[in-house]
Amino acid sequence: MLITIAGHNGFIGKSLSNYLIIKGHTIVKFNRDDFLNNRNDTKISDSDIVINLTGKPIIGRWTSKYKQEIYNSRINTTKKIVEIISKSVKKPKLFINASAIGIYSNSGIHDDYSNNYSENFISTLVSDWENEAKKAELYGVRTIITRFGIVLAKKGGAFPQMLKPFNYYVGGNIGTGEQYFSFIHIDDLLNAFNYVIDNSESNGIYNFVSPNHIKNKDFTKALSKKLNKSAYFNIPEWLLKLIYGEGASVLTDGQAVIPKRLIDSNFKFKYPDIENALNELLP
Repeated sequence: MLITIAGHNGFIGKSLSNYLIIKGHTIVKFNRDDFLNNRNDTKISDSDIVINLTGKPIIGRWTSKYKQEIYNSRINTTKKIVEIISKSVKKPKLFINASAIGIYSNSGIHDDYSNNYSENFISTLVSDWENEAKKAELYGVRTIITRFGIVLAKKGGAFPQMLKPFNYYVGGNIGTGEQYFSFIHIDDLLNAFNYVIDNSESNGIYNFVSPNHIKNKDFTKALSKKLNKSAYFNIPEWLLKLIYGEGASVLTDGQAVIPKRLIDSNFKFKYPDIENALNELLP
């Protein structure tokens, strides 16, 4: 199939592009400049599937300006994609929009049907983002929202950055370490994409996380054991707030999330727990 990916230059975009090519699909790259050039709308209107992965990095110091950039990079681009779909004579069969588990509250355990959301910037951002994506359904396009947990991979994403303190023997918990850490190995993420693409009955919200969420302190312990390096130098929350301001919440907050819909459909995770994941990431 012909699959257009917006946001293909990011870590997940590159991984997904390569994966889908191996699966026999043809990939069309929708670039930032394409959003400004209506002549390139055919990159979306001619596709069988459109995948939206656009968005500025969340981790950083949240000035008012940067928060607006984070917001616009997701909401405005998604609006543009749906607008192109609405005007297309031949519409895509499927629209997949990336999202995040940050929409959920820090308390309780959440599955794909949970509506216990936080009341903060991330939750508002994700909610508005998803609402824009869901408008594609108004034009008869099967639409899927994929809420990512923390994606673990050898190269790219957060994991290489997580390793650095441990490599210098200054690893430890982030803040109290009590915040939940819902993760997914990159291979399972890519296979989950393939599952929802191939399953014509799939639609709506899917949590892309492993079936076994843990806490940050559990991740620290498992990583310390795998590396055989101590982890006593906890990063205090006040220091993170000094560095990132409000943006520190990305590191100090966490949600306990399960992928109920994938589990119920007998989707097979290659790396269902943190030990399995770390054994592959750090052989």
